[in-house]
Amino acid sequence: MRIVLICLISYTLLASGCSWIKFPGVHKVAIQQGNIVDQEMIDKLLPGMTKSQVRFVLGTPLVTDTFNQTRWDYFYSRKSPAGKETQEQVTIFFDQDDKLERMSGDYMPTPAAEPEAK
Repeated sequence: MRIVLICLISYTLLASGCSWIKFPGVHKVAIQQGNIVDQEMIDKLLPGMTKSQVRFVLGTPLVTDTFNQTRWDYFYSRKSPAGKETQEQVTIFFDQDDKLERMSGDYMPTPAAEPEAK
């Protein structure tokens, strides 16, 4: 009886702590959260665009501040199956007339996409 109990307890401890055992061929899913924003999307943005035009290009922002309606935050994080985590962030600022004023973050417009000053 004692041997059966010891085997049962040992099996329970080993079975519940299997996360440290790496089984070959087991598929792990990449975890993605937030808005996917890439350089092509940022290059489509032009100063003076309305909020609805920016929303059409980038999608709904992840964070809109209730007290500051002139700032939108787009955040994206991805955790690979190997455990490597990447994060990207873009902040869009509007002027008082709800027109695109500037942006900051990991992606900036490429110089060819910026309109020439007249």
